[in-house]
Amino acid sequence: MKEANSSSELSTELISALDETGKSFSINQIKLQLDTMNPSEIAHVIESSPPYQRKLIWSLLNHDEEGEILTELHDEIQQELLLKIDSDDLIEIISNLELDDIVDILQVLPQPQVDEFLSKASSLDREKIRTVMDYPEDSAGGLMNTDIISVRPRHSLEVVMRYLRLKKALPKNTDKIFVVSKNDQYLGDLSISKIVVSEPTLSVRELMETDALPIDANMNDKEVSILFEQNDLISAPVIDENSKLVGRITVDDVVDVIREDADQNLMSITGIAEDTFAAPARAARSRVVWLSINLITAFIAAMTINLFESTIDKLVYLAVLMPIVASMGGVAATQTLTIVIRGLTLQQINKANIRWLFKRELVVSIINGVVLSIAIGGITFLWFQEAMISILICVAMTINLISSVIAGMVVPIILRRLNQDPAIAGSVVVTTVTDVVGFFSFLGLATIFLIN
Repeated sequence: MKEANSSSELSTELISALDETGKSFSINQIKLQLDTMNPSEIAHVIESSPPYQRKLIWSLLNHDEEGEILTELHDEIQQELLLKIDSDDLIEIISNLELDDIVDILQVLPQPQVDEFLSKASSLDREKIRTVMDYPEDSAGGLMNTDIISVRPRHSLEVVMRYLRLKKALPKNTDKIFVVSKNDQYLGDLSISKIVVSEPTLSVRELMETDALPIDANMNDKEVSILFEQNDLISAPVIDENSKLVGRITVDDVVDVIREDADQNLMSITGIAEDTFAAPARAARSRVVWLSINLITAFIAAMTINLFESTIDKLVYLAVLMPIVASMGGVAATQTLTIVIRGLTLQQINKANIRWLFKRELVVSIINGVVLSIAIGGITFLWFQEAMISILICVAMTINLISSVIAGMVVPIILRRLNQDPAIAGSVVVTTVTDVVGFFSFLGLATIFLIN
């Protein structure tokens, strides 16, 4: 915990130093501070700085650290820096990275730079890179590394240990080696701990595990992260459609997926997907689309109110009360929406349990509707001294809370089936539904019972 705190303080100090450049800190002092930080800390400083300061930081970095720092940056900032690096320098910077990191960087580069890099790579590296790049970026194949160690089941542990010693160093996060047939088809795995503690005369076949299923290369990376979490995996084999071992996924790559997914979900709730310190023009472009959509939905709600213009003219205090009905419905719908999106993301919701969840949410909305309606009805009566208004707002509130559950459950499922991200579009749609239902039910009931 102490190290984490000092690391955070160091990053904060450097950001402050950059802000004070030309005053109390010299460029040399900033460079000395950068030299004491690891790549992830420097990446954090870059992401926490405005664009003009990022250029200064990059210019002060040691050349041999630039590749590791690039891999730690978010995609948008990474791409921004990559486009400013000379092709020859870029090849030198990323050549010594792990294969999956190289592929991640190549996937954001223009095709001419990718072709140039591949033309200068060895034939073996070129083949490995193309194998990974053939798979979508958000798949197990796009996430995997090809630095696998495989053995045959007939080999003895003594042979395996000699083979491992010849390598001199094992790839990062190697907790097991994989067992394959002569055609490279995956058969099972053998943990490093078993190799160390077992009799050297035993064969791989006698000790290998065959229970754990390998990961299909086309599996979605979110499904991979769930698999790692559920099974406490450090590494896992990846196979192609012919059950051939093509690579492995390690826990550090899965952590990156979880972090990116959490970041994306958080940002997409409001329809934003931008760098925190993006330039004003870029930030405005990324936000205007969803603000425009929200403007359209606001007009829909306004048109609903306009249908009851004469009612509001006669009973002006309805205009004071109707936002309460709509607001309570919107909050309730967002709560249900959040639960459903979380369940869909974690793959907890399916055909077998969706009805139970819907009934549960419906019961919750009815209970909350009764409790809140009594409270709001009482306050309304004390405020306006009219029993009918109090009853109408209670009924409208209950109707809207029930509609909020229906919208919160149905909208994200429909959006998911239409291959749309419910985290981005869901809140806009359900809020519109609850606004329209809230206004229509309250003003409609008022028109029927107070005007007619």
